[in-house]
Amino acid sequence: MKYINLNPSVQGAEDSEDTLVASEILETKLADIEQKLAQLPANSSMERANLLLDSAYTRLELEKDVEAWQLGHEVFKIFADAEDWEAAVQAADIIYNANQSDALVALGNGVWLAVTFPIDPELTAVMLDHIVEETPADSDGAAVAAVTAHYIADLRSENENLLFFTNQLLAKVARRHSNVEKQADFEAWMKKMELDSPPDFLGRLSQVLNVMVQDDWWVNRDALREKIEQ
Repeated sequence: MKYINLNPSVQGAEDSEDTLVASEILETKLADIEQKLAQLPANSSMERANLLLDSAYTRLELEKDVEAWQLGHEVFKIFADAEDWEAAVQAADIIYNANQSDALVALGNGVWLAVTFPIDPELTAVMLDHIVEETPADSDGAAVAAVTAHYIADLRSENENLLFFTNQLLAKVARRHSNVEKQADFEAWMKKMELDSPPDFLGRLSQVLNVMVQDDWWVNRDALREKIEQ
């Protein structure tokens, strides 16, 4: 699944006719998903969860936010119980984008899972980009999120387009945070902000997530850390 449009040549606004056609296509897709769900045998829990996830994303595109939010919560629990962390992060992304009262809590939970587990780095970058968009221009939290996105992309991916995306994200944050334009100033900014040390910026990311989540964690992080360390 593609999470980021890495090809700027295909970006652009749709006219009203295109939007209408797209909505009709999405409604048809949603009806098809509902039909598949109705035909599933009773013991197909994970196949059902994946169809519900697809349904939630489709409802989100149709701006049926509350329905998408409800499905997002339903499938997050299923995928978390199954330790399918990438799908759980997708569910958290849906809940966040549904713009309900727990949007930031969902984002914090999703980012923690996306950074902790080796899921698709493109999805991880999307989740961290959400933090950048949520924070003020002068926020250190945005810098921490952006450098983490670039670090994860470099660590887990060889996709040059993804690395370009995260590099541009970090440059954007530096520009809006401290009016950084030149390479020498960027390197000085990185050092001043302690963004050149993964243990430091990952520790600060943890603090950012704690503020966002306010102890409303949807997974047992201590138990998961113990499993990772075994």
